Amino acid sequence: MLALTNVEVDFGTRLLFSNVSFMIQRGDRIGLVGRNGAGKSTLMHIMAGERRPTSGEVHRQNNATVGLLSQDLTLDVSLTLRDSAMQAFTDLLALQDRIDALQHQVSSRTDYESDTYMDVVQKLTDAHEQFERRGGLTMHADLERVLTGLGFSQHELDNPLTMFSGGWQMRAELGRLLLSHPDVLLLDEPTNHLDIESVQWLEEFLQDYDGAVVVISHDRAFLDNVTKRTIEIMKSKIFDIPASYSDFEEIRAERMELQRAAAVRQARERDRIQKFVDRFRYKASLASRAQSRIKMLQKMEVVEVDESDTAAMRFTFPPAPRSGRTVVDCAHVVKDYGEKRVLRGLDFALERGEKVAFIGKNGEGKTTLSKIIGGIEKATNGAVTLGHNVSIGFYAQQQADMLGGHNTVYEVLEQASPPEMRPRLRSLLGAFLFSGDAVNKKVSVLSGGEKSRLALARLLLQPYNLLILDEPTNHLDMLSKEVLKQALLEYDGAMIVVSHDRDFLDGLTDRVLAFRNGAITEYTGDVDDYVNSLRNDRAPSELPVKLKVAASPKVEVVDQKELNRERKRLERRVQDLERQIGIQEKTIAECETTLSDPDLYKDPVLQHKTTQKYETAKQLVVSLMKEWEDIQEQLLSMSGA
Repeated sequence: MLALTNVEVDFGTRLLFSNVSFMIQRGDRIGLVGRNGAGKSTLMHIMAGERRPTSGEVHRQNNATVGLLSQDLTLDVSLTLRDSAMQAFTDLLALQDRIDALQHQVSSRTDYESDTYMDVVQKLTDAHEQFERRGGLTMHADLERVLTGLGFSQHELDNPLTMFSGGWQMRAELGRLLLSHPDVLLLDEPTNHLDIESVQWLEEFLQDYDGAVVVISHDRAFLDNVTKRTIEIMKSKIFDIPASYSDFEEIRAERMELQRAAAVRQARERDRIQKFVDRFRYKASLASRAQSRIKMLQKMEVVEVDESDTAAMRFTFPPAPRSGRTVVDCAHVVKDYGEKRVLRGLDFALERGEKVAFIGKNGEGKTTLSKIIGGIEKATNGAVTLGHNVSIGFYAQQQADMLGGHNTVYEVLEQASPPEMRPRLRSLLGAFLFSGDAVNKKVSVLSGGEKSRLALARLLLQPYNLLILDEPTNHLDMLSKEVLKQALLEYDGAMIVVSHDRDFLDGLTDRVLAFRNGAITEYTGDVDDYVNSLRNDRAPSELPVKLKVAASPKVEVVDQKELNRERKRLERRVQDLERQIGIQEKTIAECETTLSDPDLYKDPVLQHKTTQKYETAKQLVVSLMKEWEDIQEQLLSMSGA
């Protein structure tokens, strides 16, 4: 459906990639990977037609549609969440308007025998068939399924987009793109703003997607679960292997090992031939044989070994100073933002050396509790007590705000460094891939990955016995994440990590605290235990016991308001369904009257049109009645709630 031929991007001072050629077919599941700055996002924008390459061509076959989720928002925030998502159905909504107009004509005309009347009936039948074939009957249900799958609740669907944070607006953008159903779906870091549950839902959605999918991601588990082909950009070249990312790494390593072995064998052979030439080229009896060896050397193709970029951070955290047994004790912590209560009487304790993961949807309070423990924010009520001799190192999610854009890389460390560490700052920056003139770069011009590395470097300036890390893997490439994870595994202090990266969390923590619906649920063990519980959809009696949460008198009122809002929405939908069913039943009755007339069968064309119209109306009634019955069951369950 999409073909790239000899694509090159050259910035003049830097060649990003060249001679890039590959095809994307229907059903492809491709992971586009590479180090930060390799050109992945640039290549994706070229595929989407939003950027032209320096040279080369991009061809779309059969007018294939391409949809791109970039890291820059393009939403019209003046709309509600539902209205924004409905933009994905622009063509279907236009077709629905046409059906309504044709239906009105059919209902208002009386010239049943005229050709123009039958022409209108035929157009209505064709429009109905097209509407149903393209998913018009289920578009409202699909919209709710996708948006709730991405983490939005039912009562939020009619809220204006201005009420949502940037991360939630990015989810709305992703939802609209998925609903538009392009032939080629291009996703640039789609999991950055998703919680683990939403990532799992997206994985299942993409596995069943009937178009092609190309994904840029640093989430290894996500890539392994979704993709079956990997294209890596490395040192201006691409490597295209039909395998998921983990298998791709193994195949690439084996291939490079074979190349290195072949290169060694060839070097030995060339050396042997060269020695023969040097020894006998001036002897008359062997000169012809020496000349043939020279020609052999000239014709011999040099075995090339694929290049790899293995530059990575190198660091370990300083040994943690000994603290008291209890590092943090939270008692009945409450946090309000205006009328919104984020934390409702939370009890939580962390012991010396213990490592805990905070997971859950955005806005559930993970970062808020982290900031309260770190002393960055204050609780509305309750107490947070730090243990004896506790020192906290905090890694904030928004590094740009914390580092100061006007400072240079070196100045950021210098300002935070104790005197005894200053002679070692350049060595420390070198370990985090800042060397030479890079230490004088302004923070404001750094990439997301560079800011993340700089913030991590700052954590090594002095020893801490409690690390609080809020989304530390955002913007880090695969290799950098592995180095960070290894350093944290070796760290001997206590740790709280907020993350949705399953591969990063795997084996890293002792406990998992899941934030959901104003409560926190504790899972002993690894993040895999939590993920498996979600996948198995266990019964409530089998779920882990919730931590103590103080009662809030506002919760019941809020829940009742949400319930009433949802009931009204469903009742409006019932009225709309009943109107549509009435129209189709009237059409069926008219067709039955026509079909009972013996004269009809004298005109085979008219008979066919009437029969087709009759069958289409019957199918529509069955579909509409099924949705009507489902909603009635929901309303009945609400009445008993």
